[in-house]
Amino acid sequence: MAIKLEMLKCFATVAQQGSLSAAAEELGRTPSAVSMMLKQFEDHVGSPLFETARKSRLTAVGELIFEEARRGVGHFENTVQVIGGIARADLGYLRLAVTPSVAATILPTVIRSFIAAHPRVQVDIRDMESTAIAHELIRERADIGIGSVPQIEGTVRQNLFSDAFGVVCRKDDPLVENWDQLTWRNMGDVILIANGLCDMITDPDFAPILAGSRLRVANTTSLLSLVRQGVGITVLPRMAVEDHRRELAFLPLADLSARRKVEMVFAPRHLLMPAARAFVDTVAELQRDHRLLTD
Repeated sequence: MAIKLEMLKCFATVAQQGSLSAAAEELGRTPSAVSMMLKQFEDHVGSPLFETARKSRLTAVGELIFEEARRGVGHFENTVQVIGGIARADLGYLRLAVTPSVAATILPTVIRSFIAAHPRVQVDIRDMESTAIAHELIRERADIGIGSVPQIEGTVRQNLFSDAFGVVCRKDDPLVENWDQLTWRNMGDVILIANGLCDMITDPDFAPILAGSRLRVANTTSLLSLVRQGVGITVLPRMAVEDHRRELAFLPLADLSARRKVEMVFAPRHLLMPAARAFVDTVAELQRDHRLLTD
């Protein structure tokens, strides 16, 4: 007969309680049932585990086996708790890939609500440009992506918000003073620092300027640092520069249709781990209550 976990638990409880009757009460079984299971365990071991019939003292072999039984039962009970916690999303691991502007604006509100409800979930947040987010989702190295993510077959997309594009430059740039009179056509001499979002601008007059750019920077922090140092200008959505408005100017484009759409992208709900499902629900609740874009 193979050793069963129930046998280990029975033996460990008898050893801890010091009597069959106390162990039976702890286990919710009759003393005779506990005695029978204990005998089966001793028969399997091939040696007595208690010195007396009262089960108050362990033999030398019993002492050794008790330590192993206690450790095994404890590990099993802990595993059961972890599995239950994961199923309830109380425990688990959540991997988020987000664009920097999302990480700096809406994400703090979401994370604050999420960890308040699920304090034992470990959350890994990585900020990157939208194309990199798509790669992480495809390779299953991220559970949820938030940004202007390219289409990925087999994923669910939840629209979060959109914001307008504008030219970002230093506040002392001549563009600031003359912006109302300028168009892309008479800005051919500007140095454009391109980024991945520039590809979303469909104005045909912008195409030659983008094609002529010799600088392309994916990281928003590095991009804005170059603009701040006067290397050139760039084009970004409004929310990407909200925290830098004291140092940099945001000049809205005349083409109001040029907007960035930010979406949350994830696998179909039935394929998500509980923690990821809980995060999606948190975002949906905040969006429904119009709290997503507030701090």
